[in-house]
Amino acid sequence: MDFTAPEFNSVHGVKVLLCFLLNRINRDITEEQLYEIALDSEVINYFYYTEALAVLLKNESVKRTERDGKTYIELEEKGRQGADYFNDTIPHYFRKQLLKAAMYYFARLDRESKADMEIIPTNNGCEVSCTIKDMNFDIMRLALYAPDEEQAKLIRDKIMLDPNEFYRKIIGFALENEEEKLEINID
Repeated sequence: MDFTAPEFNSVHGVKVLLCFLLNRINRDITEEQLYEIALDSEVINYFYYTEALAVLLKNESVKRTERDGKTYIELEEKGRQGADYFNDTIPHYFRKQLLKAAMYYFARLDRESKADMEIIPTNNGCEVSCTIKDMNFDIMRLALYAPDEEQAKLIRDKIMLDPNEFYRKIIGFALENEEEKLEINID
């Protein structure tokens, strides 16, 4: 049996969901980010999303703002009130899925901002170059060998799951590392 997540199938419902999300995340969000989150949630499809956003812009529940060469979507008071008023008309499942998609999306952006990963082909495989950052400086630079590109991508993807934990484990290992103790039996 193939299970696919249900989609919300009304423009009104998607409008409420988008306003709910913008109200709950309480952070700047670009139009591209909102689009990716909506589709990643698997509860909003492209056609309802496009129509709902157009209606929200037209009725001034949200507005577009240009900053730093990016287009942001901002919730207006009318959209905030609509989200509060109609919130309970949207099943909890849909609200939860959309909010979860946003949390995963922003967590991924945060991880990507903390680590630069590059796969560099070499004569005998690949080098996975990893730089972990903290604020304005690099706290670790490391190059790992991988015999082929597939394994290099696996290494990169595993590190990117949690770059801070990867760094913590490397530092932990380095600090706990000890000289090998040899037992010498002289008979």
